[in-house]
Amino acid sequence: MEDDLAVAEALTEGLEEHGWSVRHLALGLEALRDADTADIILLDLNLPDIDGLELCRRLHDRTHVPIIAVTGRSDSFDQVLCLRLGADDYVVKPYRLHELLARMTAVLRRTSQQVARPGTAGAARDDQIPTMQNEVLRHGPLLVDLRQHVVSVGGAPVSLTRKEFELLVLLASSPGRVFTRQYIGETVWAEQWVGRSRTLDSHIAALRRKLGHRDWVETVRGVGFRFVAPPS
Repeated sequence: MEDDLAVAEALTEGLEEHGWSVRHLALGLEALRDADTADIILLDLNLPDIDGLELCRRLHDRTHVPIIAVTGRSDSFDQVLCLRLGADDYVVKPYRLHELLARMTAVLRRTSQQVARPGTAGAARDDQIPTMQNEVLRHGPLLVDLRQHVVSVGGAPVSLTRKEFELLVLLASSPGRVFTRQYIGETVWAEQWVGRSRTLDSHIAALRRKLGHRDWVETVRGVGFRFVAPPS
């Protein structure tokens, strides 16, 4: 799905040259009717009739077809939220066609090995991802509202800066997973990231302090950090 006709035509031509059969849809609501006929969906988040993130959520609920967001939105929060709402990968424009082709192949290989998506019989895809209702992360007393940018612990509001919030969302979306320092830097700070700076350490320290317990974020020496809900 792509609302820019020139971009859509160029992408269609490139994909067809590599053996793909392509159908271009300019409106997101059309995809809701025809998604099951596709092998993979390339989803632009800027559509004229529906918000791309909302469309991603609806498609994920209705179909087993894998979704790759292909968009100009480079904000790390959009990326995290889109992946949480059901996208299988996220590609930021501009991109190289061979990169997109490689990601499409990888997504199809990965999803073909899965029995079903979350919410269908036998699904086990998100067994390590926290329960989310209305885009809310919950871990014990911690609540993170992704839409409202609200965080609370035991019902008490926690005031976070934007980067602290994005850092928390990234870590809390996959509890127990170790995120490398480089990955966190590139995801949360993007091109502004400087790997040797103390920026990440200071934000981790602030996050621990504001959440009221340093055990929320565990340091993995020589690697990075992971989110672990502390004992009650």
